[in-house]
Amino acid sequence: MESKRIAPDVKLFIGSGKTDQLQQKIKLFDANLVLFNHNLAPSQGRNLEKILECRVIDRTELILDIFAQRARSFEGKLQVELAQLQHISSCLIRGWTHLERQKGGIGLRGPGETQLETDRRLLSIRIKSIKKRLVKVAAQRDLSRKARCKSSTPTIALVGYTNAGKSTLFNKLTNADVYAADQLFATLDSTLRNFKMPGIGDVVFADTVGFIRDLPHDLIAAFKSTLDEVCQADLLIHVIDVSSDQREELFSSVLDVLRELGADHIPMLVAYNKIDLKPEVVSHISHDPEGRPKRVWLSLKTGDGMDLLVQSVMDLLQHDRVQTTITLSPDQGAVRARLYELDAIRDESIDDGGNFILSIDVSKKIYESLL
Repeated sequence: MESKRIAPDVKLFIGSGKTDQLQQKIKLFDANLVLFNHNLAPSQGRNLEKILECRVIDRTELILDIFAQRARSFEGKLQVELAQLQHISSCLIRGWTHLERQKGGIGLRGPGETQLETDRRLLSIRIKSIKKRLVKVAAQRDLSRKARCKSSTPTIALVGYTNAGKSTLFNKLTNADVYAADQLFATLDSTLRNFKMPGIGDVVFADTVGFIRDLPHDLIAAFKSTLDEVCQADLLIHVIDVSSDQREELFSSVLDVLRELGADHIPMLVAYNKIDLKPEVVSHISHDPEGRPKRVWLSLKTGDGMDLLVQSVMDLLQHDRVQTTITLSPDQGAVRARLYELDAIRDESIDDGGNFILSIDVSKKIYESLL
C-alpha cells in the first residue's frame, strides 16, 4: 500500500483511513506481520499493533533483522547486536503496554515502572560491554592501518549500494573467496586482501558493507570501526548496478552516506557493473577534463572490462605518486632511512660533496610529509 500524506499522522503514521484499509487487507490475506518502509515512533508502532492486532515492523527493525542473519565474524555479530540493543532501548516501552499505567504510591514503585527500569539497566550494561569489546577490535584495526600507512601501501575501498557486486569484484581482483550472493547485505564485515599491481607494487583492497538509502544512524554508529576503512582509503571504487532503473538515486544515496562519514573528499572511480544485462552498452572508460579515469563500464559476470578497471586503478594511483630524483645532505640520514624503509628508492649514488643522489618512487602524501 502507498500513502500520499504530506506529513505522517502523529498517532498512526498513515492516518485512520489508511489504517482501516490495511486492516481489511490483513483479514483478506490472513497476514500476521506488517512492514513499513519508514521509521515509526514507538507510540505509532504500539497504536498500530493495537488496532491491527498483529506485529508491526518498521524499516530499521527489518534492516537489523537482515543484518543479524548475515553477520558471520565475531566483530560483525557484536556490531549488529549493538545496533539492535540501541534501537530496542529507544522504543522499549512498546513491549510493556500492559504495565505502563501501573505506578506505585508514595515510597513505592509500580511493577511496570520497575520492569522498564530493570530492562533499561540490563540493556545499558550489555551495550557498555559490547562497546568495550569493539574498542579493542578497533585498536587492532588501527595498528594494521598504521602499518599500511608506514609502508605507504595504498588502500582501495569498494563501496556501493547493497547487492551492486562489490564482493564479486573483490573476489575477482584478489582471488579471494569472500561470500557473494544475489541478496541484500551479503557482506557485513570488512575484508582486506593484498594485491600485486603492475607498476605500483602492493596495494590493499577492502570489501565493505553495502550502503542503503537513509542508512539508520544506529547502524552507522555500530559499524564505525568497519566503515573507518572507507574513510582512511586512498581510492574508492564505487560499484553501481547499471541495469537498475534507480541507479541515479542509488548513486546519490551512496554519496550521501560517504558525506555523512566524512569520506566524500577521497578520489573515486565509478564502476558500472552488469553491462551484460544491457546489450547496447559496451565496456569502456570515460575520463575527466584532466585525463584521469572517472568511470568504467564492465561485467563481472563475463569478465568484460576487468582489464579496463585494473588499468584505471593503476592510472589513478600513478597520478598520486611522485617519481623524481632528490639530493640529500649527509645530515639527512633519517629521511634516507625512511625512504629505504618504504622501499621507495630505485637508484642511489653519491656526489663529490658526499650528498646522496636518490631516484625515488613514492606516494605524493609521503613525499610531502618527508621533504
